Amino acid sequence: MRNNRFVQLVLSAVRGEAYDYTSGSIRKSIVLLSIPMMLEMAMESVFALVDTFFVGRIGVEALTTIGLTEVMMTLIYSIGLGLSLAPMALIARFVGEKNPALASRAAGQSIVLTLAISLLIAVPGYLYAAELLALMGADASVVAAGVGYTRIMFASNGVIMLLFLLNGVFRGAGEPATAMRVLWLANGMNILLDPLFIFGLGPIPGFGVEGAAIATTIGRSVGVGYQLYILFSGRSVVRLRLGGWRLDLGMQARVLRVAATGAFQYLIGSASWIFLARIVASFGPSAVAGYTVGIRLILFTLLPAWGISNAAATFVGQNLGAARPLRAERGVWWALGITSLYLGLLSMGYYFLARPLVQGFTQDPVAIGYGVDALRIFAIGYVVFGLGLIPIQAFNGAGDTATPSLLNFICFWLIEIPLGYYLAINLGYEVSGVVWAVVLAECVLAAIAITLFRRGRWKTKVI
Repeated sequence: MRNNRFVQLVLSAVRGEAYDYTSGSIRKSIVLLSIPMMLEMAMESVFALVDTFFVGRIGVEALTTIGLTEVMMTLIYSIGLGLSLAPMALIARFVGEKNPALASRAAGQSIVLTLAISLLIAVPGYLYAAELLALMGADASVVAAGVGYTRIMFASNGVIMLLFLLNGVFRGAGEPATAMRVLWLANGMNILLDPLFIFGLGPIPGFGVEGAAIATTIGRSVGVGYQLYILFSGRSVVRLRLGGWRLDLGMQARVLRVAATGAFQYLIGSASWIFLARIVASFGPSAVAGYTVGIRLILFTLLPAWGISNAAATFVGQNLGAARPLRAERGVWWALGITSLYLGLLSMGYYFLARPLVQGFTQDPVAIGYGVDALRIFAIGYVVFGLGLIPIQAFNGAGDTATPSLLNFICFWLIEIPLGYYLAINLGYEVSGVVWAVVLAECVLAAIAITLFRRGRWKTKVI
């Protein structure tokens, strides 16, 4: 009987049936929010692995290109994710307050801001792609082989940012199933188009590593088109109208207050990954390739945990909007327990199956060695990632993006980067030293985040 109820709950979550997350069972609310968000992030992680799998068949230079470009693109992902925090937090509050008109206005103003920022990134990123790759430590052969991939990715950054932003709108509205379908559509197309544009078929020539960027851009563009269709057609609580594009300085100020610190929060984390990747690049292309495979594998299962954390963020925002802070807190603790159990089970699999997993993505023996070491170290501290992730996203859901920004600065810039350099370069641990620095920094982040969450100041945040 219980199994039947759970199956019905899962089907309700996937179908996106309407539910009031500010009343009723907390567990049911978190599950209904989490399942589509986990499936959404699972598809994102599947795409990352498939992309790595196909590009890895081209060679180490191609794999190094996407590894270094991906590190630079994390800056764009960070801005997009940071911007998406604003509509997510604001719309969750407005939906909790039963005010869909303000929710729609927040969405429209967020889109205007995102388009302006993406244009400022696209032009210099396209023009200086080769110089940026070289700055990241790529040698001449890697730059020659991969600069086209990097140019396409920078030029299409607006599509990436809109995809993040608009899914943030759906999450804030309590419509995670819609965000799930968008990402499944976009990344499903990516997976189908990847081999077609990388290796060619019939009249379509093989573009090599550039083909991966072309497939990604097409897939994500279709996803954005579908998002806009839903928002303009009235199929969402949030409904966009042409009049909503006019500049609203009051709402822009509210969006910017959350988005600025939100983007800074993610930029701090992304910049730390860039510095770490630059350290790894000093050990050669094989080190970058192995490190890239290890990171992609870890993200494969960490992204569904991000789905749970996003569910916690939406739950917090809507319940604070409904003036139910204690309910919001209980939901976060429940999400934290589930995430810790999930990552704990996976960490054992990654530790004991590291070698065959890495061998599935690269045949270079040196890269395999680096990747196995990295994956095993990540596995040792995997649970800690969840212990920090859930309370951080709870702060974001409350609109308190300043606290995570400060924590990221302390843990990533003041601890992770110097420690990574010291362990990798000074003590000679190379890639393993970098990964140990990441795990130790995450331990500090988790300890501080949980302490601040228990103090409860986030419950009084006004946005």
